[in-house]
Amino acid sequence: MASIANDRAQQIFSHLANASPSLQGKVCIVTGAGSLHGIGRATVVALAKRGPKVIYATDLTLENLEALAKEIKDTYKVECIPRAVDAASPSAVESVIDDAVAKYGRLDVFFANAGIATGDRLQDEDAESFMNVMRINALSAFLACKHAGAAMLKLGGGKEITGGSIICTASVAGIRSGAGSPEYSASKAAVINLCQTSAFQYGGTNVRVNAICPGLIETGMTKGTFDYARQKGSAHKIGQLNPTKRYGVASEIAHVVAFIASDEASYLNGQAIAVDGGLSASHPIVPGRFH
Repeated sequence: MASIANDRAQQIFSHLANASPSLQGKVCIVTGAGSLHGIGRATVVALAKRGPKVIYATDLTLENLEALAKEIKDTYKVECIPRAVDAASPSAVESVIDDAVAKYGRLDVFFANAGIATGDRLQDEDAESFMNVMRINALSAFLACKHAGAAMLKLGGGKEITGGSIICTASVAGIRSGAGSPEYSASKAAVINLCQTSAFQYGGTNVRVNAICPGLIETGMTKGTFDYARQKGSAHKIGQLNPTKRYGVASEIAHVVAFIASDEASYLNGQAIAVDGGLSASHPIVPGRFH
């Protein structure tokens, strides 16, 4: 047993010694990249800084994507392909993955970021709205785990061993209550469990699956919250419940995603990673006690 453990340790050390701190040569797909202030767009930029071979920047429509692709090519000299993809459509997800594998011989990174949020209370929700949120938020993550993972098991394009990194956007709302509507929170809890279950389904293949759980981040999706606070003159209070005492910005999530996507995170698998300024680290506190 000791010999087996030593051999495994040596394999890990060798892998880390040869691992590039970048995404050089890798093929990446990002969904939900169309919002000008969103996590998806910020992640395309963060990935581009690490020098991959190509990034597919996708969203339901091409709005803002063509300009983003030009910016990535001009600024970072990285090929960026804008594409309209319904992230909750099996055929659309398979199509963009098949295109990447056909053109570049491989798939290495899939960031399943497409999603919607609602602010409805339980009694204001109905079955139709609940299932729509589940379709866009949870089904899209399922399709990413299934189809991207299958593509990552293929060799080609200079890829000599199977593997890759699938990252799905969940939320601190999926970890515990109090951060979103019932349907939104349920969908993000589903994303977390999908990632954890999928990580074991791909055991031994070097395909890693993780969920990233943002806290309160200023994006297009949360614009209403921030606009309301600014109108009321209470913007300075946003994020005061976490120990960092502020809200986050999209690039802070994006750089964590870029790390998870890279070989530097080769032992990070099956995790729900909260990037929330510390909010989810504690139960609600009593001021002046325990801190």
